[in-house]
Amino acid sequence: MSATINCTEFADYFAIPVQNQMKPAYVFQVEGKPHSIDEFYLDDLEPIHSRRLSPQLLEEPVITKDIYEVAVALIQMFDDVDMKESGIKTWSGAPFVSERSSVLVFLPGLGEINCMHELLTNLVHKRLQVYPLHSSVTLEEQNNIFLSPVPGYRKIILSTNIAESSVTVPDVKYVIDFCLTRTLVCDEDTNYQSLRLSWASKTSCTQRKGRAGRVSKGYCYRLIHRDFWDSGIPDQVVPEMLRCPLGSTVLKVKLLDMGEPRALLATALSPPSLSDIERTVLLLKEVGALAVRGQSEDENPHDGELTFLGRVLAQLPVSQQLGKLIVLGHVFGCLDDCLIIAAALSLKNFFVIPFRQHLDGYRNKVNFSGSSKSDCIALVEAFKTWQACRQRGELRHPKDELDWGRLNYIQIKRIREVAELYEELKKRVSQFSMHVDSRRPVVDHEYTHKQRFILQVVLAGAFYPNYFTFGQPDEEMAVRELAGKDPKTTIVLKHVPPYGFLYYKQLQSLLRQCGQVKSIVFDGTKAFVEFSRNPTERFKTLPAVYMAIKMSQLKVPLELNVHSAEEIEGKVQGTAVSKLRNTRVNVDFQKQTVDPVGVSFNTFHSTQMVSELLLTIDVTEVVEVGHFWGYRIDGRNSEILKKLTAEISRLKLVPLSAHPHPDLVCLAPFAAFDQQSYFRAQILYVSGNSAEVFFVDYGNRCHVDLGLLMEIPCQFLELPFQALEFKICRMRPSARSLVCGERWSGGASRRFAGLLRGCALLVKVFSIVHSVLHVDVYRYAGLQGLVHVRDVLIHEGYAELADECHESKQSHEVLKGLFSKSVENMTDMSVLSPGKDDEKHLTQVLLDSFSSKKLGAPNCKAVLHGPFNPYELSVTV
Repeated sequence: MSATINCTEFADYFAIPVQNQMKPAYVFQVEGKPHSIDEFYLDDLEPIHSRRLSPQLLEEPVITKDIYEVAVALIQMFDDVDMKESGIKTWSGAPFVSERSSVLVFLPGLGEINCMHELLTNLVHKRLQVYPLHSSVTLEEQNNIFLSPVPGYRKIILSTNIAESSVTVPDVKYVIDFCLTRTLVCDEDTNYQSLRLSWASKTSCTQRKGRAGRVSKGYCYRLIHRDFWDSGIPDQVVPEMLRCPLGSTVLKVKLLDMGEPRALLATALSPPSLSDIERTVLLLKEVGALAVRGQSEDENPHDGELTFLGRVLAQLPVSQQLGKLIVLGHVFGCLDDCLIIAAALSLKNFFVIPFRQHLDGYRNKVNFSGSSKSDCIALVEAFKTWQACRQRGELRHPKDELDWGRLNYIQIKRIREVAELYEELKKRVSQFSMHVDSRRPVVDHEYTHKQRFILQVVLAGAFYPNYFTFGQPDEEMAVRELAGKDPKTTIVLKHVPPYGFLYYKQLQSLLRQCGQVKSIVFDGTKAFVEFSRNPTERFKTLPAVYMAIKMSQLKVPLELNVHSAEEIEGKVQGTAVSKLRNTRVNVDFQKQTVDPVGVSFNTFHSTQMVSELLLTIDVTEVVEVGHFWGYRIDGRNSEILKKLTAEISRLKLVPLSAHPHPDLVCLAPFAAFDQQSYFRAQILYVSGNSAEVFFVDYGNRCHVDLGLLMEIPCQFLELPFQALEFKICRMRPSARSLVCGERWSGGASRRFAGLLRGCALLVKVFSIVHSVLHVDVYRYAGLQGLVHVRDVLIHEGYAELADECHESKQSHEVLKGLFSKSVENMTDMSVLSPGKDDEKHLTQVLLDSFSSKKLGAPNCKAVLHGPFNPYELSVTV
């Protein structure tokens, strides 16, 4: 390792008095003979870029598109420099250099590395091997920079300042320096630390320049103007003491009883300002590390005695927030989890994101976090999983451990460092009688949820006021943007090219990394993509939606190979296909249909699920309190189910032609009935030799052997599914039901199941939202007559009244208007408006022409904007 320091500043600080004068310490200079390094600035590079770059624009710490292009042009120019130095001449007009020197490019962060990497990978036939170097990439990827490139290829290293002093690559001949860095700074108002883009100091840039010229003459290209280098770039980096919180330093001063913090810190090499010290003391008092008032009335307000919490924090090698987290964890009985979080956050994050695999790394972290969506809880679960695997002997060999780390996107070296700090923290807190309880607790059904809830409360208390909150989404705007689709299952893509339904297979393939696509509705320049979900899991945002939104945040491109609208309309002769340009088209991947849709998304189609507002039902599946499945038991519906069962029983059953997979609709026997009786069912998931299926006409589910699943004829898919999904309206959990950390407590769940068990129910439909009937539920209670289930839960303290969402209120008004008219008028409404048969024919003509390749290969690309979900925009930090 090497570093560049200000020798004069150190010599003056350690000066000694000699003959009544302060004489600086001696500075010894050791001469070396490094290879020469030529420096160049943007002023010297004007021949390689087409237009003059504005000096005013370049004074802002940002990388413009023009500067990226200059860097790319430089890399392409290095072949000429290599040949000129080696005296190689072109042969048959095609120069070839077998040994091409490496290039080290300094960029401020991972986002800029991604951008530069994409530009370089677009340079075809340039024989470049590009390697990223960043703290979040895997150890294997970091080690790639030391490998020799393939003969004839040039190695390009895209690095942050990690390569400034801690890494030396001997074969680097060229350094391209954007002269930018991300510096840890502290906000004066919130005391919150963040990385801010800023200009690197001349000291750092000199250090970067020294990465070249180790084995031969080097070249350093600084992508700023020479005048700005002389006048705008700072000479030295601001010391950390002047830009970061001083909490740990002040606590050490108080623990060692070295006097008032202001007086001692004033003697530092780069003393912090008095206001920073005073603000830090006040923050420590707010945390509880320093006493607010001592014995004397004239006590200094910017000083204070150490409290017990302060003594603990001073003994721990972590920040004040993490130290407070440990103490609160001891108080609330979750010390072990808090020690893991403190150890993991103090060191580098052991979750790694391989380059160009950000989505996979994010998915893995989401899986560890469970339903909490918390980074801290993901760290705890991943660490405990690693510990458990080691204790079971599954990671006995180093290779097994490394393979486990690659599979789970975890850096094994870093998680071992976290384990060492975790053990060290356990020893230190034991001095204060804080011990991790190794005894297994008496685990009840709700223990895990209660502990998770307590841990989340402790995290909020430890990191206050720095935590995120969820703001209320604008429901009316979300409904408008999503055209009535379910925000928990649907995303929106914008800038869809004309005749977008022709490319639905491409779009399905692009989004397959997020989840299984159920349907896509193309509406002009928008596409509404709905992901498949388990029928028994409602009111939770699908992981696929989170993954799609993450794609948008990571700016993962969604590119379609398309034909121009003019080409499509010109080559498909004899049909007026232009009318399909703005027609709404629905692609259903389950039914494998592509059909034009005549009316916009609204409540009208949903009302065909019911023909009256009062229904008598039988409950078959309780999902959670207030959420259940059932089917109608009136005479008309009973006759429909009876006829359906009879027709299925007359079929000659045929085993499935395709391998069973989730969302597949088939015929399956119900375990409680005779194995010869089959019903329509949808596969939820497959496990081993069995599958869990959902009976779409009744609403219950069971496990069935794969060999018993049968093919369903197409005509049986035309009849709508008879099972109905219900949610009790205007009700939410009470505080008593939320104390265990889940949506409803076990007591509330048992009470609700008891109220629904063993009797038919009368429901009154309030609204229909995304095929879910929001209802008031009544049960017969002997002499009491009809009893409202919601009133019982509220009276017993399990629930409380709540407002319905915007969509539910909107649907309620529509239903009131519809059912005030005759039922016949309502049921006669058609989904397809007049003339849609012609559009369906034209749609099929286009699809046939496209699939038979009559239009030839696509000749251009279209970039879609998205994915977008207005409900996700409510998160504020």
